[in-house]
Amino acid sequence: MSTPQHKIGSGFGARSTADDVLDGVDLSGKLAIVTGGYSGLGLATTRALARAGAHVVVPARRVGPAEQAVEGIDGVEVDELDLADLGSVRAFAERFLATGRSAEIVINSAGVMACPETRVGPGWEAQFATNHLGHYALVNLLWPAIARGRGRVVSVSSAGHRRSGIRWDDVHFEHGYDKWVAYGQSKTANVLFAVHLDRLARDQGVRAFALHPGGILTPLQRHLAKEEMVAAGWIDEDGNQVEPSFKTPEQGAATQVWAATSPQLAGMGGVYCEDCDIAEVTPASARSGVRDHAVDPDQAARLWALSADLTGINAFNSH
Repeated sequence: MSTPQHKIGSGFGARSTADDVLDGVDLSGKLAIVTGGYSGLGLATTRALARAGAHVVVPARRVGPAEQAVEGIDGVEVDELDLADLGSVRAFAERFLATGRSAEIVINSAGVMACPETRVGPGWEAQFATNHLGHYALVNLLWPAIARGRGRVVSVSSAGHRRSGIRWDDVHFEHGYDKWVAYGQSKTANVLFAVHLDRLARDQGVRAFALHPGGILTPLQRHLAKEEMVAAGWIDEDGNQVEPSFKTPEQGAATQVWAATSPQLAGMGGVYCEDCDIAEVTPASARSGVRDHAVDPDQAARLWALSADLTGINAFNSH
């Protein structure tokens, strides 16, 4: 059964932290995979899940810095993964599957934002390739372990999804590049991925969610000039945060941790969440919620087919 895109009154909100939503939740014996789990929101997510008893696998493009970042957190292991390289994604998945373990939680938290025009693989636009296609391939390749875990797959999207739907006629920006439109398309793709994965996987006991973590200053902003962030009203000339709605990394991690673990979401899935609740579908003028184009099941099915075609990977071929 599909879940309505409406608030459920979780009792949590924009200032709740990852530890708040995990209060009373015991993750002992559960394994979580958190891409990007060594920086920013991902690191806050790794810490919170580990504190609740989960064993956390952190796939990282830069293994050395990742191991340094998670040093001292019990129950965390780091392995190599470059989401922009399908060969690397395949190698990581093969190593993980060879251990015979199940994955009860997968949080697709890694991402790039507003980078200069970059091509990866066979000429793919880097934000779509990294934020969406890499995670699409990862989940499909890990599917035997995820299916055994009968848990949840969580895609970290963004309010940035409001900037663009899927540009079906030019997904890879071969005719003019705009870094923010490209970011928006990739974040819409994260939501549509969760919508269709939930449709495919729920009969096997796996549910999928997408979410906006909120605005947070993290290394995700590495491609933005200081002047751009000052002009946006995020920071002052000295680099201090001035945007009052911004969250701490622990508050930013709360919604993805809530989506991955909350008993309030039992039997639900395929929805976009924000501020530790399911979001409402809102019009273009609204400052919150999810736009129609990101939760459209037909668009989601079309994106899945395109992703399968581009990557040559699809764990659900019979569907």
